[in-house]
Amino acid sequence: MASLDFEREESRFRAFYAAQRPALEAACAAFTSAIAGVVGDARSVDVSKVEGRVKDVDECIRKFARKYRPGLEESNTPYEIQHWITDLVGVRVVCLYEDELEKVAQIVRSHFAVIDVTDKASAVESTEASFGYKGLHLDLRPGQRDLPALAAHADQPFELQVRTIIQDSWSVLDHKIKYKKSIPGQLKRRINVLSALFELADREFRQIRDETAAELLQAPDETEEVGAEMDGDAATAPKYSSLGSELNAFTFLKIATHFFKDFEFDPSKVDSFVDDIQAWSPGITRARFNTLMRETVGTVKRYKQHFEEQNPQGSFNPYTVIRHCLYLANRTQFRPALRNVAREAFESWLADNG
Repeated sequence: MASLDFEREESRFRAFYAAQRPALEAACAAFTSAIAGVVGDARSVDVSKVEGRVKDVDECIRKFARKYRPGLEESNTPYEIQHWITDLVGVRVVCLYEDELEKVAQIVRSHFAVIDVTDKASAVESTEASFGYKGLHLDLRPGQRDLPALAAHADQPFELQVRTIIQDSWSVLDHKIKYKKSIPGQLKRRINVLSALFELADREFRQIRDETAAELLQAPDETEEVGAEMDGDAATAPKYSSLGSELNAFTFLKIATHFFKDFEFDPSKVDSFVDDIQAWSPGITRARFNTLMRETVGTVKRYKQHFEEQNPQGSFNPYTVIRHCLYLANRTQFRPALRNVAREAFESWLADNG
């Protein structure tokens, strides 16, 4: 039975915890896997990691003694510690961007029963006396309809923490800062500044993401040249007026996606490939790159057809096409674009079909 004897209830909780630990570990693994599955199926969020843990027994007792024991004993209310620890099992989802926290929460709500929601970030922002930037916490139970694999753990609540990478990093560091409440004003101000920098970093990453996406979606200006389709007539392509802006990942993609409409360019490969082009031709502009492509793509298109007929298992992807176009445009400057074997095969075909 519940009592007001803390030492007795602590002993009972330790016994309860030891007996339940295997079941808690099993529930933690099941919840972590289920959360990873439902969040991973969503294409609207970028998740860095999903992890779970069973709360340490000593941490549970310290939490109860700090948050609940004083009020319960003051009101003469008997207690059992396990009934007050709702996060014995915890799962954490770490997202890339702050506007994805609520998206994850909405996904989870459709599969789990929500007991309570706490917006830690809002709580921090509401007072100057608090430190930290901790994201969104939800107390959950398995739902009744979905995820039948969780039926064995239907009575086990768990806490879901949803954070950004920045918030997660701050939380780790925040736990290492001692004496955060009663500290000299100068130190408190420095911690506040540090917390604000973390928050600013979160917002900057989101804004950079949004502006990058907007840049890639932006239609070319009327003064810009756009690439001709690979299967179209390059001679009919409009031309720059030209302001000669640099070739970078954004301008490369605007041109390349006109030549290769059905190809999905991987950002990391684009970054590396543009870096290579800039090394072969320092200061190359987007206008120059597009002109080289227009002037040579017809010939390279014919060579691609020949190559694929002769090498059914070979690869001649858009990057390979671009390499050949650049080499054909300037054999000296873009010689590194092709390896010796590819260069010799291309030159042999050009000699026969030029």
